[in-house]
Amino acid sequence: MTRAVRVIVPATTANLGVGFDVLGLALNLDAVYTFEEADELAITGCDERLAGPDNLVWTSYLAACAEMGIDARPLHIREECPIPASGGLGSSSTCVVAGIAAAQALAGRTFDRPFSLSLATRIEGHPDNVAPAVMGGLVSSYVQDGATFTTRWVIAPNLRFVCMAPPYRILTSDARRALPAMVPMSSVSWQVGRCLAMVSALASGEARQIAACCHDRIHEPYRAPLIPDYEHLQACALEAGAATFLISGSGAAMLAICDGDEVAASVAHAAEAAMPSLWISVLRANEQGTRVSFAT
Repeated sequence: MTRAVRVIVPATTANLGVGFDVLGLALNLDAVYTFEEADELAITGCDERLAGPDNLVWTSYLAACAEMGIDARPLHIREECPIPASGGLGSSSTCVVAGIAAAQALAGRTFDRPFSLSLATRIEGHPDNVAPAVMGGLVSSYVQDGATFTTRWVIAPNLRFVCMAPPYRILTSDARRALPAMVPMSSVSWQVGRCLAMVSALASGEARQIAACCHDRIHEPYRAPLIPDYEHLQACALEAGAATFLISGSGAAMLAICDGDEVAASVAHAAEAAMPSLWISVLRANEQGTRVSFAT
């Protein structure tokens, strides 16, 4: 009997304010993908328009097979992805990583995190979401000579992440176009110091330090106007006690970082009252990253 492969990939948030294109964090909201060899390609559990041969899970599986030099087989892929499609919480990264992980498992290989991260970065074009999706925790990453290098930290257990997704999308291409071509030297030094402080604060759980250091000058001032509800939700979250309020990735999802369950619940309640159409979830950091298992 053919064994089914089950791949679990966490949602992610990139940038974390002052870590533009560098920092990413895995969250405990999981997308689950099941793979089984079949006579012909079949993809279920996703929007019908995404269930064809250009499906990102399938094309990532094909890319991994080609990279490993093995023949790809038709699959039945079942997707269970609770991550909002509004952008900013790594839904596309889960597809890429899942396809790569499945190719290795179906070939009888163990899940190779460095291989998976390298290929996923090439497919995605950048590592800030795929790195935490593969590795879990807080990850700083960069690419040098085609190789992806990472540093990982464990997040303090007191921190909660109130994720909010509006009922509209922001295209990554539009978010990129909003950025200036150059930034002043003073903004670079401002950003580097605060990025290092942010990593330390997330690892130690110091909410006051998060509030003090998380003031981005490189991307958020230019992207926030693309999200019509950003300023209103930011004001509500900070008034309810959030340490900081950020754009998640390039948007349209947003993120409030809170010290403990009580503050997080207060922030979530304030955001829901301010905008009832929001998708809201109070999450913790995911320290496991991608997990692969088998079932008969």
